Amino acid sequence: MRRQSLLMGALVIAAWLGSASAPINAQGVNNASRNGCRDLPSWDALKQALTHARAQANGGLNLDMWGTIVDRDGVVCAVAFTGSDRQQQWPGSRVISAQKANTANAFSLPALALSTANLFTAVQPGGSLFGLQESNPVATDVAYSGSPDQYGQKNDPMVGGRIGGVNVFGGGLALYNAAGKIVGGLGVSGDTSCADHNIAYRTRSTLNLDFVPAGVAAALDPTHRDNIIFDITPQGGGDAAPGPGQMPGVSTSGFGHASCHGYNVAGNGVSAGFAAALPPNK
Repeated sequence: MRRQSLLMGALVIAAWLGSASAPINAQGVNNASRNGCRDLPSWDALKQALTHARAQANGGLNLDMWGTIVDRDGVVCAVAFTGSDRQQQWPGSRVISAQKANTANAFSLPALALSTANLFTAVQPGGSLFGLQESNPVATDVAYSGSPDQYGQKNDPMVGGRIGGVNVFGGGLALYNAAGKIVGGLGVSGDTSCADHNIAYRTRSTLNLDFVPAGVAAALDPTHRDNIIFDITPQGGGDAAPGPGQMPGVSTSGFGHASCHGYNVAGNGVSAGFAAALPPNK
């Protein structure tokens, strides 16, 4: 019995040593490899950049924010918030920020970036991408597992899992490194969708991952190639109300986003002014 006990103890120690020598956090929830996170900013870098961006004039409600980074495979690498604690941001925006990061990464290519803001018009009823937002459901076991006390911390339970989800309003951007390689996505949520986009744009710039090769907004402003576009004009012109069951206007480019300052021409101009003041792509 003593010999068997010693043998069992040796096997337990050997197994522990073997697991200890394995790469830390090499695999997360739903068998997701986390190797891609090595090429992306740390939790500390995300929190610092997000907090700095949130403090700028972004045209929103001046609310605190959630931010999420995913790698090219859609694995969550970091989740952070800007407030003093997790209660200072809309609780629902945590998962929305992850959805936005996943969406921007999933629908951007090595040679073409699409921000989540660029999807707004096409997914409306009658649009060419109507139904896209239902195509990649959120992995609820990743989104809602673990203790809420860990949300937004370095050990947020989403980290290491593929989150999934599609979000089709401003706040999600693809990440491109200095070599022009797409390495993942950033999602920001917690304010108006326009402010979310602006804060995401500033955060990405600070993280030095905005070497955007091309985007649908480049024809309007080549220095902001995946910027939010405000070219939705009310049906009938002026301040005319939309038709029954229809979105409030038509986008000239087909990639327009609703203004967060009203749907009239003046409102578009206010929202566009904030977007034009964002840091240019590198």
